[in-house]
Amino acid sequence: MHRTRSLLRPLAVAALTVSTTMAQQPATSPTALTIYNQDFAVARTTVPLDLKQGNNEVLTSSVTSQLESDSVVLRDPAGKNAFTIAEQNYDAGVVTQEWLLEKFEGKMLDFQTTTRDGATKTVQGRVIRAGENPLIEVDGKMQFQLPGTPLFPASTDGLLLKPTLRWQIYAPKATSFPAEMAYITHGISWNATYNVVLPESSTTAGNELADVLGWVTINNNSGTDFPQATIQLMAGEVAKVQPMMRALAKASASVMMEQAVAAPPPEVTQKDFDDFHLYDLHRTVALRSAESKQVQFLEASKVTVQRTYQYESGAYYQPMYTGFFNSQQNYGITGNKRVVILQEIKNSEANHLGMPLPAGRLRLYRRDTGGAMQFIGESAIQHTPAEQPVKITSGNAFDLTGERKQTDFHTDTHARNIDESFEIKLSNQKSQPVVIHVIEHLHRAQNWKMTAKSAEYTKRDSNTVDFAINVPAKSEATLTYTVHYSW
Repeated sequence: MHRTRSLLRPLAVAALTVSTTMAQQPATSPTALTIYNQDFAVARTTVPLDLKQGNNEVLTSSVTSQLESDSVVLRDPAGKNAFTIAEQNYDAGVVTQEWLLEKFEGKMLDFQTTTRDGATKTVQGRVIRAGENPLIEVDGKMQFQLPGTPLFPASTDGLLLKPTLRWQIYAPKATSFPAEMAYITHGISWNATYNVVLPESSTTAGNELADVLGWVTINNNSGTDFPQATIQLMAGEVAKVQPMMRALAKASASVMMEQAVAAPPPEVTQKDFDDFHLYDLHRTVALRSAESKQVQFLEASKVTVQRTYQYESGAYYQPMYTGFFNSQQNYGITGNKRVVILQEIKNSEANHLGMPLPAGRLRLYRRDTGGAMQFIGESAIQHTPAEQPVKITSGNAFDLTGERKQTDFHTDTHARNIDESFEIKLSNQKSQPVVIHVIEHLHRAQNWKMTAKSAEYTKRDSNTVDFAINVPAKSEATLTYTVHYSW
C-alpha cells in the first residue's frame, strides 16, 4: 500500500427547496463521509442556496435520522455571501403507525381485516386513544386492540418521509451560491479485519512467512441511503462526549462485495492527520441503509510471523498495594496447566508492512497438507503504529502442558523476609523439541533476589522474569528456583 498525500475533495449536492413545499432536487455529486471507529461520522454535502432579500425558509432532506442537530454547520466556503440563520428545526421524519394513529385521535378510521375464508373486508372504528395500548371504538363498543390494519388517507397532512432540516435564513440581498453543509451523525461505523495465512505447519515454534490481507468493514445503520459517497476513515481515539442514553437504530446488515471489472480498484492511502491517521478509499461507493460493505486496504506477502509458547501460572495475582508484602502461603498458587500460543508480527517496512494498523480483529489461517486453509485462532489488536509489534494469543497448545508446585515456604515477619521455592514441570508430547517461556511474577514484597535456579532467566520488568526452557520431544523438563523477599 502506497502512502500518498492525495485527498479527495469533499463535494456533494443535496436536495433542497427555497419555499415551504417539499419538492426535491436529485443529488448529482457524492456525499463525503469521514467515518470514525466510534460509531459516528462527519457528513459533508453542498446545498445550493437561492435566497431572496429578507427572510427565506429552506428545507433539505440530505441528512440522517441520527443527526446531531446542534452539530450542523452551514456556510459559504468562499466567504463572499452574507446570510444569517435565524432558526433551525430538525425532524427525524420517522413515520410510524403509532404516530399516524395519534393524528387521528377522536376521528373515524377504516381498518382492513381478513376473514377465515381469506376474503378482506373493511370496518370502521373511532380512535379513542393511540399510543402503545390503543383504545378503539367499534360498533359502540371499545376494545384494547386494533380491529385490523389501519388505512390512512393519502392526503394526511404533515407527512415527512425523510429526515428534514428546516432553516429560517435572512439574506441582506438576493443571492445564489453553493453552501457547504457539514454535520455529525451516529449509526455509521467502521472496523478493520486482518486475515493472516500461514504455510503448512511444521508444529514447532519459530519464524514463518505469511500472507496478510486487511479489510475495512463499513456499517451504515444511520437510516439513510448514500447512493454516491466518497469515504475517508479516521483511526484513533478521538474525544467525543457521549450522552448517558442514546437510542441507536438497529438493523440486520447485508453484505455486499465490490468486484473490479475493467481495471484494478484504486489503492487505499493513509496520511497523518492531527494526532490520528486518515485513510482514503479513493473511490465513490453506494452505501445503503442497513448495509455492511467490505473494502480491501492492505495486501502483503512474505510477512514474518514469530510463534512462541508461554506458560504463566500466576498471571492473575497482583499485590493489593505497590510494595506491600503478602505472607499468605497460597498466594499466587494456581492450577493452570495450559501453555498458550503467542504470535508476533513486527509492523515494519522491512517486514513488508510498516503502515499504521487500525484496531480490529486478526484471524489466523494455516494451510494443511492438501493446501486448504484451516482456521487456527483470532484475537483483537489495538491501534498499532509503524515499527511496533502486533502480538496476539491464538490459543492453547494441545500437546504442551505445565504444572507449578510450591516446594518450600518460610516467612519471618520480624526479620521482614520471605523465602519461597517452586518446581515447574513442562511436558511436550510433540514429535519435535520446543522452547517454552515460563513467566513468573515475583510480587510478594518490594525487594526480591533469586537465591537458587536451575535455568537462567530474563528480567522483563521489576517483578517479572522469563525462563526459556528447552523441552525435548516426547519428554519433560523441570525448572526449579528459590526467591528471597525482603521489605
